[in-house]
Amino acid sequence: MSRAERLLTLVQALRRRRRPVAGAELAAELGVSLRTLYRDIQALIGQGAPIDGEAGVGYVLRPGFMLPPLMFTEDEIEALVFGARLAATRADERLASSAENALAKIAAVLPPDLADRMDATGLIVAPAWNANRDGVDLSLVRAAIRNETRLEFSYVNEKGLASRRVVWPIAVAFFERVRVLTAWCELRADYRHFRVDRMSDAVDLGVRYPRRRRVLLKEWRELEGAAPAWREVADAADTVPVPRRKSA
Repeated sequence: MSRAERLLTLVQALRRRRRPVAGAELAAELGVSLRTLYRDIQALIGQGAPIDGEAGVGYVLRPGFMLPPLMFTEDEIEALVFGARLAATRADERLASSAENALAKIAAVLPPDLADRMDATGLIVAPAWNANRDGVDLSLVRAAIRNETRLEFSYVNEKGLASRRVVWPIAVAFFERVRVLTAWCELRADYRHFRVDRMSDAVDLGVRYPRRRRVLLKEWRELEGAAPAWREVADAADTVPVPRRKSA
């Protein structure tokens, strides 16, 4: 790789770590000698990178540093464009518009040749097939997830049974035809999955739920079979609970 690419890779390697990392570890990750790594560290510091540390102790990059102009590999450019186009066909209108705006901002600061490649990428995302319309404004659901606030809505399961729920929303899965909300349901006192097209009359109660979303999400992910249950519920009801570990 070129020196410019190596410096960018080094910045990314430092950004991924919150604690000091040894020079030898960074050198091994980049595939360079320790002497080259030390020279690269000094070069970045000379360009204004807020790197703390020293040889034999370790290095850490203080938050907030960007290395202009933005540089991406061809694969990274295709990933950005693909993700934005996927959002345009799978996400709600506001999120789709935000994805397009983000791409425009990135293109504005890229070197001309890389900006041209964004327009010329050959990856195309087909429209969602036979997609079901959302029963509620998904941007409201996403806001409740970000703010960690209780969400109340009416829900009709696949048997036609209606209920009013208050949940602690933690994530939304985007499938080809439906979106599925994962949440802690106060009615069931457990994790449940809700198809968004079966929800209606949603209200963000504006009241934070008692546990942090990150903790809830980690707990949900650790449940045995939780991820498969998330996918299967796209064609099922919230009456299917998240599988639990069997006791010894």
